[in-house]
Amino acid sequence: MRLYQMADAVRYELMNTEDLRETFLLEGLFQPGEIEFAYVDLDRTVIGSAVPMDEALRLETEPELRAEYFLERRELGVLNVGGVGAVVVDGKMFALDKLDCLYVGRGSKDVSFSSKDAKNPAQLYLLSYPAHAEHPTAMVKFADLKPVELGSVETCNKRRIYKAIYKEGIKSCQLVMGFTMLETGSNWNTMPPHTHMRRSEVYFYFDVDPTHRVLHLMGPPDATSHLVVADKEVVVSPGWSIHAGVGTKNYTFCWGMGGENQAYDDMDGVAIADLR
Repeated sequence: MRLYQMADAVRYELMNTEDLRETFLLEGLFQPGEIEFAYVDLDRTVIGSAVPMDEALRLETEPELRAEYFLERRELGVLNVGGVGAVVVDGKMFALDKLDCLYVGRGSKDVSFSSKDAKNPAQLYLLSYPAHAEHPTAMVKFADLKPVELGSVETCNKRRIYKAIYKEGIKSCQLVMGFTMLETGSNWNTMPPHTHMRRSEVYFYFDVDPTHRVLHLMGPPDATSHLVVADKEVVVSPGWSIHAGVGTKNYTFCWGMGGENQAYDDMDGVAIADLR
């Protein structure tokens, strides 16, 4: 489990490109036949991936968690961005096609991940936060999600937002999770931008053309920087930072949050003209 310590807005001002990437960008996830994890001290976030091949992968606890089992004091969101797979939670199997989302509640002891076909394995994105309450494990199929359509062709941000784990959807303690799909010809996400000091946010970019990139905008609204992000890379966004992006081609990203509340629209908006 890799450890990441977040910078505050003061240290951020002194960081060069390499410093920004080492602190806020997670690379190297989604290794075949492996479970990968990173522990971020911001909101005690755990970010990971599982790519089961011929054999199932079991979710084991990590020494950094000081827990008898991984979900002893945590909850977990799982999003499949690959081939058909399954997650078994305490003996109950949940089959996940691409873009199906699973919530695994606190107290779940035995969790494993598998793929139907090792030649086209499931690629499972994992996001976990501490939980002070137990909620039942539940799955939502992509076909059952009702998207919210936002943006326009004129502003190059026509997109569909799919909410999976949130106040009116799958119940959780503090985890909020969903994904946004940009339509062909659209490039911008979360523009106009916003901040929310009450919740950190994690952006997982996927279905990014391997020959293309996303420029993720971050930092205080009056002192922005950017990260160049490739397919299946993750950006951690502190509450004081905007989190927006523009791609050289359309793409999809998963947004996940943990913190003070679960109100999706609890945002402190920033006017585009005020960005610096």
